[in-house]
Amino acid sequence: MNDSSKETRRYLLILSAFVLLVFFLSVPLAPSNPQASKLAAVAITMAFLWISNVIPLGVTALLPVFLFPILGIASAKTIAPVYMNSVIFLFIGGFSLAIAMEKWNLHRRVSLAIVNAIGYSPGRIIMGFMVAVWLVSMFISNTAATLMMLPIALAVVAGIEEKQGAENVRSFSSALMIGVAYAASIGGTATLVGTPPNLAFERIFQISFPNAPEIGFGTWMAAILPISVIMLFVAWFLLTKVSFKIPKGFEADKSAIVEERKALGSMSKEEKIVAVAFFAAALLWIFRTNLKLGFAEIPGWAGVLPYGKYIDDGAVAVFVMFALFLAPAKRENSSKILEVADIRKIPWDIILLFGGGFALAKGFQTTGLAEIIGRDFSGLKGDSPLIFVAAASVLLTFMTEITSNTATTQTLLPIFASIAAAAQINPLITMIPATISASFAFMLPVATPPNAIVFGSGRVKIGDMVKTGLILNIVGIIVVVLTFYFVSAPIFGVDFSVFPQWAK
Repeated sequence: MNDSSKETRRYLLILSAFVLLVFFLSVPLAPSNPQASKLAAVAITMAFLWISNVIPLGVTALLPVFLFPILGIASAKTIAPVYMNSVIFLFIGGFSLAIAMEKWNLHRRVSLAIVNAIGYSPGRIIMGFMVAVWLVSMFISNTAATLMMLPIALAVVAGIEEKQGAENVRSFSSALMIGVAYAASIGGTATLVGTPPNLAFERIFQISFPNAPEIGFGTWMAAILPISVIMLFVAWFLLTKVSFKIPKGFEADKSAIVEERKALGSMSKEEKIVAVAFFAAALLWIFRTNLKLGFAEIPGWAGVLPYGKYIDDGAVAVFVMFALFLAPAKRENSSKILEVADIRKIPWDIILLFGGGFALAKGFQTTGLAEIIGRDFSGLKGDSPLIFVAAASVLLTFMTEITSNTATTQTLLPIFASIAAAAQINPLITMIPATISASFAFMLPVATPPNAIVFGSGRVKIGDMVKTGLILNIVGIIVVVLTFYFVSAPIFGVDFSVFPQWAK
């Protein structure tokens, strides 16, 4: 498609979005509630623009700032503050820590050490890379984790090809590349800062149910880590034992890994500072609130402070970021571990995308649209909670194959919250499986940035990714449903037979 055709398509899609908005404004979805109808029109239009990606996602997210006041849904003074809150600061602080790790090469040192420790046989190499990416992507962006490991993986493959021949190594190469992408997506689900949909859930849940108990970093990790671990090993097994016939009897040349580690040299003072900051942040996040493990409860450190109830994960993130701005460094043009120039690398478009989703969630509550949607699904009351878990997982898994997982999560979570309240089940039963499943789209290169990156390496055929991804999508749905039901739900304090007071 040439540039003029692309431009024509863009304008046609923007025109379609405008027609869509006018149509739904003219045909109210809720005649008895004009404001709710107008919000529904805006939400449908934004969903169309997000799915088509005709304009940047962050730009679409700004629509509520001027459409809400124009349509009388909410004033600009009311809606603008929604775009900046504690969850946004958690994202900024967490991403700043990730930038510091990348700037001083700590992430690369950790990853290479893991790969070197696990081994050099074909299966171990793939496992080593997957474990390294999985761990790193819990705390830095999935995209950055993939970009970091891809050159190293390509170097390892090239070294093996020199001795074994390209054709003999093709299956191994495909499995390794796809494994890196899958591990990045799977690892991101394990922490609140690991991937944008998780942070979107946290804030939308707070907006939808302000009286609900807080879900802290530690509680989320304790509950979701089992799902992430299971999916990591399932993905590895599928890639190495089912989808690809990897020849035995060869080992990778260690020289590529050794050279990479040698190039890093000894651990610098700056790396040590970042490492301390990383572990401090992780410990402060995990143990801030009481950590419920189902069989035991570990008291949180915030509970012993006079004003501990005012401290949240966002405050911890900013504290660590502030400390990195003060910590000295010795490098040309860099006198501190973090500097203002580094913060420009934060993906501000994602922050705007968060804000747009939060604005929609706020509108769902204030206009009564959430209640209207809930009434339409009130007939679901009495159905098995497993049906809701499975439905949320299936919908998000396959929707996000062709749409932005963050945008889709932002759009659908308020609806899932309303449906759960109408059916009188705990809203976490629909919202958390949906959030996790948004990251478990493995079929298409466009499904996630990690998929697109490894596909762009030229080492992966789309047929291989679709074949393996479809199986893993289905397995992922099963793992999410069963593990959430039997393991995660008790940690979150979910009783499937009780409709919590805070959700009424």
